[in-house]
Amino acid sequence: MQSEHTGHGGHSDHDVRSHVRAYWMIGAALYVFTVITVAVNQVHLAIPLAITVALIIATIKGSMVASVFMHLNNEKRWIYGSLLLTAFFFVAMIAITLSTLGDTIGTPTVHEVSTGAAHPGAEHK
Repeated sequence: MQSEHTGHGGHSDHDVRSHVRAYWMIGAALYVFTVITVAVNQVHLAIPLAITVALIIATIKGSMVASVFMHLNNEKRWIYGSLLLTAFFFVAMIAITLSTLGDTIGTPTVHEVSTGAAHPGAEHK
């Protein structure tokens, strides 16, 4: 019976090959999403839609990098809890910012300026 070679840290050659394969797959997916980003930029979407699409693509790419290259896909449950908490506070900060769009504090009010004449065409006595 032939034994499988183990490298550093007790990982077998098969484990290393599967990790390298995952890295190549994520690298290819990142390349595809970069091409999609450039293609979407050529479409010239409305600014709010373009920002939404760009954030969705960036979130997907960031998730792939964090889960595979940073090895977060093998982490314990508390890592996912901290990531979820970060996402919650991100959404809360965006919501707070968006809730101030209708705020008029500090905005000067517009008053009609009088020209001195009560009625156009009226003569002074």
